[in-house]
Amino acid sequence: MNEPQAWEVLGSAFLVRSPWLTLRQDRVRLPSGLVLDDYFVLEYPTWVCVVAVTPDDRVVLVRQYRHGLGRVGTELPAGAMEPDDPSPESAARRELFEETGYGGGAWSSLGVTSANAGTHTNLNYTFLAVGVEPLAPPSPEATEDLQVLLAPVDEVARRVEEGEVVQALHLASILKYLLTRQHGNR
Repeated sequence: MNEPQAWEVLGSAFLVRSPWLTLRQDRVRLPSGLVLDDYFVLEYPTWVCVVAVTPDDRVVLVRQYRHGLGRVGTELPAGAMEPDDPSPESAARRELFEETGYGGGAWSSLGVTSANAGTHTNLNYTFLAVGVEPLAPPSPEATEDLQVLLAPVDEVARRVEEGEVVQALHLASILKYLLTRQHGNR
């Protein structure tokens, strides 16, 4: 069997360029020879999220309004890498601290995901931070109205089962954490 082949980019035009989103229209030729004139690609900065667990085994979550869905949801502390962040982990530590005031603990990678590999250029890096503690009051950005929520692990699982967590990258990160716990790798 032959490995799938990359598409050939015949041309690109940028329709929107901003620090948070770039919309690119590509003209591409598929390995079959088919040419697509209007293939749209979204360029975003690298994203990060954190499954942060306190010493008493509670997960640090945030509740916030999400305008795209027009509702409040439960999520992990998360955000985009800033240009001055030296690494995804440092960005994740910054986001956790800004959004919740929590920090410290032992950090490890929970993996890398893509929101939609067909149309998004960026990746999302997830970290597990075990033993985090409150270090300061939260200091969210001006566009964020957050409520910090500490939930025992079984309550997090219930919130997932009941559909309260709908952000796909956060859901995947929580499920990976729950599987890791189930297999004893904490």
